[in-house]
Amino acid sequence: MFLEQGIKPQNKFWLYLIGSVLIIIASFIGQIPFSVAVLYKTFSSKEVFPTDNAAVMKVFEPNMTLFLVMISFVFALAGIYYVVKYLHHQTFLSITTSRNKVDWKRVGFSFFLWSFFSVLSFLAVYLKAPENFIWNFKLIPFLVLVAVGSILIPIQTSTEEYVFRGYLMQGFANLAQNRWFPLLMTSLIFGSMHVFNPEVTKMGYVIMIYYIGTGLFLGVITLMDEGIELALGFHAANNLVGALLVTSDWSVFQTHSLFKDMSDPSAGLDVILPVVVIYPILLFIFSKKYKWTNWKEKLTGKINVLEISNQ
Repeated sequence: MFLEQGIKPQNKFWLYLIGSVLIIIASFIGQIPFSVAVLYKTFSSKEVFPTDNAAVMKVFEPNMTLFLVMISFVFALAGIYYVVKYLHHQTFLSITTSRNKVDWKRVGFSFFLWSFFSVLSFLAVYLKAPENFIWNFKLIPFLVLVAVGSILIPIQTSTEEYVFRGYLMQGFANLAQNRWFPLLMTSLIFGSMHVFNPEVTKMGYVIMIYYIGTGLFLGVITLMDEGIELALGFHAANNLVGALLVTSDWSVFQTHSLFKDMSDPSAGLDVILPVVVIYPILLFIFSKKYKWTNWKEKLTGKINVLEISNQ
């Protein structure tokens, strides 16, 4: 069982607090190249130093910004690996899956399924109001985006999944010794991590329904499937396809995507629809394909620590 793999008498919750700090420090170290590059560019051009995140993101050409920002996730992922191995004395596999090895077919299926839904959703929005979009395609910048994005965006999304659906999910299971608390806490923290995104400024806090709902969905498929493979595939598809398909001046990243959204953003049905309609459809598809059963126990049941200790 996935959560049980992190539950050991010596694996106290305070270790997860220390581990989280170490992972954050690793991420900050990874941000040094971007910070140095911004300082150098600003002082060499004698421009006013940017004071907000949106301005900082526009200091460099979009592909260069994407590359420099994503480096921090490489360091954070390495931080997770060393924290799990040396602080918790677990294998990296133990925070990935309950299976004997990573099921890459699950990762691939989830990736292509959500890629299909993402493209379909974009086409529906585009056909409804094509005047809101302009063709943004430039061959060389787009090819560079594909190359950089295909490598670094999955690292970014995997880092987030390992932190929330892997490491912290097991950490909160150690603390609460049940399943509903880790599911709820990781979903709330995952959603709150997006509160400083420019989309929140533009659309208001109602968009947090989408972010927290997405975290809840990813937590559910992790617990039901006893591993983060489906979450890894979904998250990678969500960010990569989004980066390649459409960009806007108000999104967290501006990319050399195929289209640019010129509309004034507003939170409406598109915020609620994925959470209440599309995610349940995906859960149905996953449950039928992987024959999920015993939903109540897997999502809300207690963890028998004594039984684990005697194994």
